[in-house]
Amino acid sequence: MPIKVNLIVKEYFMADIHIEQGDITTYAVDAIVNAANNDLILGGGLAGAIARRGGPRIQEECRRHGPVRVGEAALTGAGDLPARYIIHAASMRLGGRTTAEALESTVRACLAIAEEHRLHSIAFPAIGTGIAGFPLDRCAEIMLGVVREHLEGKTALKDVYFVLFDQQAYEKFESVYDKYER
Repeated sequence: MPIKVNLIVKEYFMADIHIEQGDITTYAVDAIVNAANNDLILGGGLAGAIARRGGPRIQEECRRHGPVRVGEAALTGAGDLPARYIIHAASMRLGGRTTAEALESTVRACLAIAEEHRLHSIAFPAIGTGIAGFPLDRCAEIMLGVVREHLEGKTALKDVYFVLFDQQAYEKFESVYDKYER
């Protein structure tokens, strides 16, 4: 079960945006998003947790799909995880840093994959804020902005989760979302 702290559910157009603190690998959604490198090598951070909990099939599928360009994304099965799929968001090169442009592009790529596969639920982490060193506040602004823009159009998505690993990230995403609502 995910750990939920101060669950916030925001209704936006026909889809709900959920901002939660928890472990994204425990979410039973259509797809969870992995903060990936463009080689799709599941090493440390969230990608490492996905590899450990989801099993070796995920990395095997990643090898067939990768590498991809920075700013793109790739879909694989979720192995032993409760989600149906994993969308690997390549916001950086292996060992590199995430940029604002790469983050925006990769979030758009994830949403395009979700639409292509008619997914109804997707869970995002704070992409690029761990190993890739992207500032948390800018990440929240970019990700929430892109998702809100996407939800203004026709979409199959019904639920978009932002699943933040720690309290600081949860509070930052909540704060940025609240600014949009004013």
